[in-house]
Amino acid sequence: MKFNKRVLANGLTVLHEKRDVPVTTVMLAAKYGTAYESEEEKGIAHFIEHLCFKGTEKRTFKEIVEGVEKIGGILNAFTSEEITAYHARLSSEHLKIAMDVIFDVFFNANFPEAEVKKEASVICEEIKMYYDNPQVHVVKKIKNNLYEAPFGGFIAGSEETVKSMTRGQLFEKHREVYVPKNSVLCVVGNNDFKEVVALAESLCVERDGVEVKLPEIKFKNLKNVEIRKDLHQANLALGFHFPYMNQKGRYVAEIFSTILGGGLSSKLFSEVREKRGLVYNVKSKLDLGKNYGYMVILAGTEADKVGEVVDLSLKEFAKMGEISEAELEEAKVQVVGNMHVESEDSSETAVNLILEEVSGNSENYYDYEKNIQAVTLEDIQDLAKISEYASFSLIPE
Repeated sequence: MKFNKRVLANGLTVLHEKRDVPVTTVMLAAKYGTAYESEEEKGIAHFIEHLCFKGTEKRTFKEIVEGVEKIGGILNAFTSEEITAYHARLSSEHLKIAMDVIFDVFFNANFPEAEVKKEASVICEEIKMYYDNPQVHVVKKIKNNLYEAPFGGFIAGSEETVKSMTRGQLFEKHREVYVPKNSVLCVVGNNDFKEVVALAESLCVERDGVEVKLPEIKFKNLKNVEIRKDLHQANLALGFHFPYMNQKGRYVAEIFSTILGGGLSSKLFSEVREKRGLVYNVKSKLDLGKNYGYMVILAGTEADKVGEVVDLSLKEFAKMGEISEAELEEAKVQVVGNMHVESEDSSETAVNLILEEVSGNSENYYDYEKNIQAVTLEDIQDLAKISEYASFSLIPE
C-alpha cells in the first residue's frame, strides 16, 4: 500500500491509495452536505445528489448507469452532513471509464426540468419510508433533540421544503458548490497515481464557485416522546454530545462507544439483554464530523419497560468511568481490528480518507492505530462524567 496526495492548480484535492488488488474505487465528493443548508433549503444537498444522475450534457441516465454497470461496476452516491459523494467500484483496468462517468455526473449534470418535479415525488416517498421505519425515525428525531435547526434537520429535508425547490434554485446551488476547489477526489486501487492525476486534470471543469459557509451549530438536550398507532414495540434513543472528528477526544469516543455498545460483548448488550432480557438489541453508535460529534444509544423494548432500559443505559454510561486497564487494552485491540476489517473494502477506505481530509488531513487515517493506543483511562473517565443527554422514545399507543 502507498498513499499519495496532491492539490491541483485548479484547487481539486486528489487522494490516492495504491493497492495490489484488481479492484478500484473512484470517489468524488463536494465539501457540501446537510450541515451547510439553511432551514428553508433543508434537503437541497440530497436533492442535488439525486438529480446529478438524471443526465449530463453528453449522457442520459441510462448511459450513465450502463457506462459503469455494463463493465461489472457498481455506481452510487450518498449525502451526509459535510460531504456529498459520488462513487464507482469496478475492475482497476476500467479506471478511465469510471473517472469519466463520475466527473461527468459530478460537474456537468444538467438537471432536466421534467425530472425535478418527478424526483421531488421520489424523495417524498423516501421520507415517508424512513418515517415508517421506527429505528430510522428515532435516529432522525434524536438529532433534532441534540441540535437546534437547521443542523438538527433530516438529511432528506421535509416534504414541504423538497416540493418547494425549483430547477433554477437547484441548478444554481450545484454550480456554486460543485467546483474543483471545493471537491476531493479519492482513488483506492491498483492504479498509478500519475494516471489518476492526469485523468483528473483532463476531466475537471474550470469553474469558480462561492465560499461555502457553515451555519452556527447550536446544542440542546431535549427529551420527548411520540405515541403512534400500529406499533408493537417501543424504540428509544439517548443522545450525548461528544468530541468532534478533528479533536483528540475523537479516539476516546470510538473506544468509549465500542466498550459501551459495540457488539454482542458490549456492556449494554450484556446488562440489558443477556442479564435482564429487556431487549432484542441494544447498541451505541457515533456520528462525528469536523464541527460536531454525538453518540447515540439505541434500543427496542416493551412500552412499559422504556424507563427501565433508559435507567440501565445511563447507569452503564456512568460506569464507564470504572473500567479497568485490561478492559481498555482489550477495546483498543477490538477498535483497531474493526478498522482493519473495514479498510479491506476500498469504498470504505475512500470515504474515510475523504472525511479525514475534510476534517483536517487525510494522512491522519494512517495514524489511527497510534492515536487509539494513546487513549488513557483518564480520557475514558472524563467522557463518563457527561451527565446531560437528549432522549426520544417512539411508543405504541
